[in-house]
Amino acid sequence: MLVALWVLLDARLAIAQERTVNYTSTILRERDFSHKNLEKAVFADADMRQADFSGANLSNAILTKGILLEANLSGANLSGALMDQMVLDRANLTNAILLEANAARSRFFDARIEGADFSDAILDRYQVALLCKRAAGVNPVTGVATRDSLGCR
Repeated sequence: MLVALWVLLDARLAIAQERTVNYTSTILRERDFSHKNLEKAVFADADMRQADFSGANLSNAILTKGILLEANLSGANLSGALMDQMVLDRANLTNAILLEANAARSRFFDARIEGADFSDAILDRYQVALLCKRAAGVNPVTGVATRDSLGCR
């Protein structure tokens, strides 16, 4: 009986591992991930230039050291995502949710952030200062103003 239980538990772990999305160090330029459930997916060190993540669920995903240059993240849920050391220059973050995301040492130069919610996100002060210069709008899901979520004065 113990052997049967062990086999069943081992099979469940193998199935769970197969369902984990792992794109570590891959080239995903211009790929369409729009409206996909990518919760807890791993995109560490991936090149995702101009990829479409609009409306995708990337909550608790690992995107560390990734390149999202000119990517579309409009309406994406990035809550709790590990986004440190990323390049998000000219990315579209319109209405994105970055609640409690860790984006330390990441760049957002010329990123569109209208309606983005950065509540409790970890961001470098310099990036916050730059983001506050163009922060506007209210997130349609959370109801939080972008300026308030960034702590802009």
